[in-house]
Amino acid sequence: MRLRTLDDLGDVAGKTVFLRADFNVPLENGGVADDARIRATLPTITELLDHNASLVIASHLGRPKGKVKEDLRMEPVASRLRDLLDREVESVAFPGALSADAAAKQVEDARSPVVLLENLRFDSREEANDTTFAGELAAFADAYVDDAFGAAHRAHASVSALPELMIASGRPAVAGRLLQREVEVLSGLLEHPEKPYVAVLGGAKISDKLGTISALAARADALLIGGAMAFTLIAADGGQVGDSLVEPDRFDDVRRARKQAEERGVLIQLPKDVVAAADVSVDAERSTVPADAIPKGRKGLDIGPRTVEEFARTIADAHTILWNGPMGVFELEPFSAGTRGVATAIAGAKAFSVVGGGDSLLAVKRLGLEDSFDHLSTGGGASLELLEGKTLPGIEVLEER
Repeated sequence: MRLRTLDDLGDVAGKTVFLRADFNVPLENGGVADDARIRATLPTITELLDHNASLVIASHLGRPKGKVKEDLRMEPVASRLRDLLDREVESVAFPGALSADAAAKQVEDARSPVVLLENLRFDSREEANDTTFAGELAAFADAYVDDAFGAAHRAHASVSALPELMIASGRPAVAGRLLQREVEVLSGLLEHPEKPYVAVLGGAKISDKLGTISALAARADALLIGGAMAFTLIAADGGQVGDSLVEPDRFDDVRRARKQAEERGVLIQLPKDVVAAADVSVDAERSTVPADAIPKGRKGLDIGPRTVEEFARTIADAHTILWNGPMGVFELEPFSAGTRGVATAIAGAKAFSVVGGGDSLLAVKRLGLEDSFDHLSTGGGASLELLEGKTLPGIEVLEER
């Protein structure tokens, strides 16, 4: 696909650009706990400011479901953005909280060239992809830039209806540098990954990634599956998984997906051993047992050392690696070794490596391995849907026509 980008935007000097960002960041004690998503958009913000544009930046934060929630206001984000840009960022209301004219007047009267609107999801029309709401937002700007890859799979007003309105009225709508890079990298995995291509998948529920497994089976050379999702595959083959998380209603689906992969010659590696315990706690008594012979009363909470070694051998031979999802309950130290081992193996491989999903990114950050991966994807669901070959509303509207 070919996206319109900042290179197609034209002269923005003296103009107002509506920038849809993904500042859906974790908050803690009234501040931003992790500013990675804010930092990821700084190249786009800086480039537009360097070209003398004024910015109206908008994002959602959390799931307020169309109601104002004090703990989901954007001010902590504005404060962090001020620090990162080392310049004033004005927080203003938006249509719905004020009349459209009053909100536009606030933007017009702002003393700073950078304005951050209040949480878009405080207005129920955002998630409804309401064209009236999109029209009120369109009144702010001469051009539209989308840098919110994490929201690109949502048909919401600021992601879908707004750029459509901008284009229909003769105003440009393009992708920012973050969105551009995400599409370039992930499209490369979809269309022409360098072989061998190894996908490492983890997380809790197999149902969340069945579509991804099927799509990757058509392109990857090996699928390495860990985390709790592996137990549905093991149980479907008759293995004993104790009290591990299993989705019995997906047995037929996983058998079918596995058969399709094997018919294509795709190597599927499941855990051979796991770290099991009765409870998910730091103090729980734990032991390493075969993944298909977990005693009753215990659950698998991490892949074991033999599995880490086998996964690492496959990873070492890869030329392209995709990793999405932890190998266990990595947040607790007793069950973090599997995720740490896999992350270290990927970081040390000579392959082009891509990591996506919030938990995987958090693990990489905790391990200090951010610079060892070629691409850190900011989109969880958006990444998976793009890799499945689905059409994403926020990307489709920005494609060249």
